[in-house]
Amino acid sequence: MEYRPLGRTGLDVSVICLGTMTFGEQNSEAEAHAQLDYAVDQGVNFIDAAEMYPVPPRAETQGLTEQYIGSWLAGRGRRDDIILATKVTGPGQMDWIRSGPRLSAEQVTAAIDTSLQRLQTDYIDLYQVHWPERQTNYFGKLGYTGSAHLGVPIEETLTALDRARQAGKIRHIGISNETPWGVAEYLRLANTQGLPRVASIQNPFNLLNRTFEIGLAEFAEREAVGLLAYSPLAFGTLSGKYLDNAQPARARLTLYERFKRYTGDIAERSIGRYVHLAREHGLDPAQMALAWVNSRPFLTSNIIGATTMDQLRSNIASADLKLPQSVRLQIEEIHVEQPNPCP
Repeated sequence: MEYRPLGRTGLDVSVICLGTMTFGEQNSEAEAHAQLDYAVDQGVNFIDAAEMYPVPPRAETQGLTEQYIGSWLAGRGRRDDIILATKVTGPGQMDWIRSGPRLSAEQVTAAIDTSLQRLQTDYIDLYQVHWPERQTNYFGKLGYTGSAHLGVPIEETLTALDRARQAGKIRHIGISNETPWGVAEYLRLANTQGLPRVASIQNPFNLLNRTFEIGLAEFAEREAVGLLAYSPLAFGTLSGKYLDNAQPARARLTLYERFKRYTGDIAERSIGRYVHLAREHGLDPAQMALAWVNSRPFLTSNIIGATTMDQLRSNIASADLKLPQSVRLQIEEIHVEQPNPCP
């Protein structure tokens, strides 16, 4: 397993991070523990969660992901073996979380305390803002229309996170689903107000959605705010398992109609080309897609997720796959002909 620096924190994280948003929905507690056991035994030292998980979010299941990780930590006694990340929920429709989540100082503090209880730990290594308070472009939204309303100021959120850091509840801070302006503002506040510097940015990044490269990759590399790539398989579509209208049992897009981001005719054509390219070179399509993400110079860690142990084994093994130059060039050819079909 390869390890890379987490920003300027002094921590090194595995290039493969275990994403856990299926824990409590598609995966039982026993299955979650089996995934954690296997991943850590394979050298994965980075585990990512969120207070709102599992996904799809529901009042009846919210918090189960962190609870399952917490029971694993309590049962295995391996807290020192992992770097644990979780997130505070941004504003939205989930009124079962604190009667409507916001990024105010009061809510951030309450979120941290509750996550610590569920995770059965005294500290969180990387605490992330799941998405911005303000209205801006994230979750696939394009065509920025402008808004003077920022909601809770970033400075208030970051100050609350700093207090939690000083209290020993969290060690480092990350952001997620952010824009170039947001990254710049977090860095400005760190420089001018003496507040903590963000260590990472968790945004979507995959062969169908490379928009991170446009305005954020340079921040990631030059400012050491490295990418934690989520949806590296584009909801599993890059495995090819949904091609030709297939609906495999227990698969996310089979079970949940809400996930449409990586579907449609344009997406299908691009997926088909990537899958054909992989098979032409004797590669597993999912491993090729993950290995390509792993190869990006601005990547800190690639957040994989799995519902079966076979998927987990294959995804983790992608850390050992180095793509031939010929494959990388053909990936670029496909991208140039249809860039970012699913932003």
